[in-house]
Order: sequence, then C-alpha cells, then structure tokens
Amino acid sequence: MLPSTSMERLLLATPALPCPRIPRARIARYWEDLDCSSSPSSGQRNGLLQKHPLLAHPAECSQLSSTESLSMDGFWMEVERIQQKHELKEEDGNGGEGRFSEGEAESQWLQDTGLADLLDDRGLKRDPQELLSTLTQTQVAAVCRRLNIYVCSARRRHKAPVRDVRDIFGVVSSEAVSSENSLKWTQLSSRASKVPLAEPEGPQVQAGREEAFYMDSAYSEQAALLLRRGRTPLGDTCVCGQGSLPKFRISKGRLGLTRIGDLSLQDMKKIPALALIELTALCDVLGLELKRNKAGKRRPTEIRLFGMPLDALLEADRKALPSAQVPLVLQALLTCLEKRGLDTEGILRVPGSQARVKGLEQKLEREFYSGLFSWEEVHHHDASDLLKRFIRELPAPLLTAEYLPAFAVVPNIPDLKQRLQALHLLILILPEPNRNVLKALLEFLRKVVAREKSNKMSLWNVSTVMAPNLFLHRGRPPKLSKGKEKQLAEGAAEVVQMMVQYQDLLWTVASFLVAQVRKLNDSSTRRSQLCDGGLKTWLRRTHADREQMWADPEAAPKVAKIQVAWSIKDPLEVPLTPSTKVVHVLRQFTEHLQPGSQGQKGGKDEDHCLALRPMRSAAILLYEVGGNIREHRLDPDAYLLDLYRANPHGEWVLKQSPT
Repeated sequence: MLPSTSMERLLLATPALPCPRIPRARIARYWEDLDCSSSPSSGQRNGLLQKHPLLAHPAECSQLSSTESLSMDGFWMEVERIQQKHELKEEDGNGGEGRFSEGEAESQWLQDTGLADLLDDRGLKRDPQELLSTLTQTQVAAVCRRLNIYVCSARRRHKAPVRDVRDIFGVVSSEAVSSENSLKWTQLSSRASKVPLAEPEGPQVQAGREEAFYMDSAYSEQAALLLRRGRTPLGDTCVCGQGSLPKFRISKGRLGLTRIGDLSLQDMKKIPALALIELTALCDVLGLELKRNKAGKRRPTEIRLFGMPLDALLEADRKALPSAQVPLVLQALLTCLEKRGLDTEGILRVPGSQARVKGLEQKLEREFYSGLFSWEEVHHHDASDLLKRFIRELPAPLLTAEYLPAFAVVPNIPDLKQRLQALHLLILILPEPNRNVLKALLEFLRKVVAREKSNKMSLWNVSTVMAPNLFLHRGRPPKLSKGKEKQLAEGAAEVVQMMVQYQDLLWTVASFLVAQVRKLNDSSTRRSQLCDGGLKTWLRRTHADREQMWADPEAAPKVAKIQVAWSIKDPLEVPLTPSTKVVHVLRQFTEHLQPGSQGQKGGKDEDHCLALRPMRSAAILLYEVGGNIREHRLDPDAYLLDLYRANPHGEWVLKQSPT
C-alpha cells in the first residue's frame, strides 16, 4: 500500500488585483468552500515537494499570461450583473450542501464506488482477492487508505469492534500487489501495440504541435511510475497564453477508442465508480486532497423550466419527446443562439434587457410546452442571458455539489496533462443528465469561439464569462479566505477553458476503464454461473481454451462471421488476420449491397439488400455484443483479431446507426 501522505496543496501565489466594480469583501466572504486546504508553511511545502517530486515544479508562477491575468474583467462584470439582478442569496439551511463529519466522507466514498459491502461482515459478499484483481496497485492503495480512515474514525466514535482493513484485504502493501496486477488491464488494449506507460517526451509541446495522450494505462499508474523513477513531467507547467493551448492526440490502441455513448447503459453505469476510485488514486499519488461536499436533497415544488432538477425536467420533456437527453428548453435556447447569435459581437458577454429577460422567462413558463412561444421575437443577447440563467438557477450545480470543489482544485495540479487526466475522470463521474447538458453547452461554446473574428469572443473571453455561471451556484460565490478570490476566479476560468478546448478528449472512455468493465462483467458472469455445480466443468474448459488461445495465436479462427441485424440469412464472412480492421468489415458489407455483388443469392436476401442500398456506409456500425461486454459500438480503426482475443465469447453484429 502506498504510504500515507499529508494532504497539502500547491497554491498559486498570485497577487490579488482590486476590482472597483463590486464589493470584493462580499465576494471573499463566500469562497471558502472551494478552497480545499489552507496555505502550507514554507517548511511544510518543502517537505511536500521532497515527498512528491511530481510537484517539484512550483505552481507560484501564474498559470495565465499577463494579458489574460489582466483580462479577468469579464468574470467580475458577470458576477456584478448577477448581483444587480438580485440573484445573490444568502445560504439557507433548506436542503443546502454541507460538509461531511468525521468518517462520513469515507463511508460515502465507499458507497459511491460500490464498495459499501466492505464495511461489515454481514455485507461482505465478494472475495477480497477477486476485488483486488479488478484494481491496479494505486487503486488498491486508495481503497485501503479510505477503509483505514473509516475504521479509525469508527473506533473513536463508537469504541466498538470494527473490521480492520487487514481483515478484508489481508496485509496489503505496494509490494504485495504485484506490478503484474497493476498492468494487467493494459494487456487487453495494448498487447499488440506494446504502448508503454506514458513517459515524458521532452519539453511540453507548444501551440501547433500535438502530443500523445495515453489512455491504455491508468493515470495513477503513469504518475506513480514517474514518482518511483524520481522524475517530473518536463517542460513548463503553466498554461500557455491566449489562443496557444497545446494540442493532444489520443493514442489509439489496437482496440480503438471508446466514446461516451459507445457503451451500453448497463456498462456505462459501472464507469463512474471506477473513475472515482482512479481519481482518488491519482490525487493520492500527486499529494492532493480530493474533497467533496455533501449534496443536499431538494424536492421540486412545481414543474417549471427554470430552477428544476435536471431529472425532473427531463421526465417532463420525455412525455413530449421520449428520446430527449437534454432539456428541450435548453435545446431551443442553443438553437436560437446558433441561428442568429454566433456572429453577434460580444455574444454571451453583452447583457440583455433585464425587463425583457424577466418577461421572456415568464412567457416561456406559460407557453413553451404548448408550442405557442415564438423564438423569432427573442433578441440574441436576451437569449444568452436566459441560457446563463438556466445553468445558474439549477437547484444543484451543473458540475454537482459533491464535485464542485474537485473541479476547482484541478488548476492546482502543476502539469497540464495531469490536469487533463483529473478533469477527464471528473467528467466521467458526473451523472448522465449533467454530463449530457454540459456536453451540449460546451459544443455551443466551441461554435462561439470558432466565430471569434466576427463576434470578438476568444476562448478566454468565453471562459471568463461562463465560469461564474458554472462555479457560482445560484449567484453565490463560494467562501474562501481573504485575498484568494482572484486566484480561484482564474482557476475556474481555466477549467472552463480546458473543457471547451479538450471536449473531444474528455468525452472518451479511457481504454483501461473499458478493460476493467470487461473484467467486472466476466467475474460477475462466472460468479452467477458457479451457483450451478454442473457448469464448473464448462468453466474449466473455457479457461483452458482461453489460455490455449493466448499461448497459440494460431488457435484463433481464420474467418470472422459477422451477424447482420437485418433479415439477411447468412452472416458476413471476413478474413480474420492481424491487419483486419472494423472499417474493412464495413467496406465489405457496403460492397455486398451493390448490384450484382457476390453473396446475393436472390429471394429475401436480395430484397433486403435492395432496401439497404441507399444507406450510406457511415450509417452502418459494427457492435460487439455479449461475452464480457453488454454492447459496445466499435471504433472503425479497431483490429478484429485483438477484439476477439479481448472477448472470445462475444459476437459482432452490424446495425444501423441510431442517428
């Protein structure tokens, strides 16, 4: 188990510039909740850097260029406008967020990660060794640390016998969990490509160049490897100036990439818990504290468009449109702005008329679902105010009350790539409705930035304007100690900037998480089947066959049979070679649909082929179904032989794209 670390954070020692527009003392009164730790003394800080060479690059250097540091006016003007609209409310105790008591945070963490069964003897239903086999070395250390903290706090509170962490995991140390276990998840996704754990490749890339971003191995393992070797990420740890963020290219393994939405709902539900364990492990390695708030429970008093929980709003929307994933009113606002507001100078920054906006909100509440509301009459600046008000007035923050402090601490990670890794895991942890709304918002913001020449809204301008609406829930600036409001305001704007710039990367499911889902499914299937004693022989044979397949690559079939979701009698046969990709299957199937192609045998098959000919090849997708995955939409660049080795008991099925 990794040694316990003192939970210190690196602070950006940026002098606070006064802002004459608003009463800064009132702002400073609220920021404490996002200030995840107090400023360490110089002695504490030096000790922290000695323990964690990864943090050796000082974060005192401003992460923003001097131009950007002076251009925070958009942020403070947005806060001032929120105050002027009388939206700034004092905290009340009715369902608000709070802090966890001693041991409560660890107990909630274990529940959120699906490990609540480890808390007592009666609830323990799984083999500890089986659980260990699904986690990497750093993840096991993170779980053990939380269990140990919970046990110690429970003993202090109750003075009663509580299960020791060693009773669950045995004597666990970093040596006990072998490096083979910590790397086992990368074998499925990188066995053929031999992609190593991410190594520093020299100075951090400058604008215009691309750097590889590895997802085949756990981020905490990448950081731990650098720590064990006593190395730090090379190059400047600060974000570059305006418009010069570096570019990252996701390194594709042999199994291709998996986007959010490519996995079935059942498999996707396993991702947040795994991502939370990994995020905790990454923060432990970096020496950062992952603090969470306790979410308050709010019950909607009436069905409204503004100020409603996303779940309740989507439930009402699905009565009109069953497939709705994003609230209909938000879709309508974004469509209105995209049609007539993208080229408007100062869009999002220039406020609308307060009187008109208030009237439009009331009119929307009355007429939106009846279809009587006319968007042609809405001024684009009023629409942008409505958009920001919708986000700001959600009963719980869009980034969630639990993880808003975690989003705020991301800028304190010195290395940009590790900041992205933490932000990536936070996106995966978000509830599905929040993640879908955030994705729709970020896609719109990217379109605004793309029209910068006409609307004069750069990426940084957009980020500073939108940050208060995402981080100052209901217009309430969070509390922090005096003089740090500018530092955290810049950090909030930087997080928004990163989410807009790197949204394609952030909406990818890391390969190591997909591999863990496969293992969990495989373990779950075997455990349920073992209830039938007659299946034990079958499982032994299956295991032997799989070992033989890995030992002898020639044991894999020479031809892959692809099932077709439509009523075509015979499966499509594709040569299964090391170079066969999913895109080759799609191309062969498209050629199969052409007139006079071989394989059309007349009758019903020919009729179905005729019906499918107008379909573009892009509208046909290949899915992996069954085995150790429920359903997985495959990347066109994935290699079939590697997919077979990762899931020999699954099937491949051609389906029409749902869109």
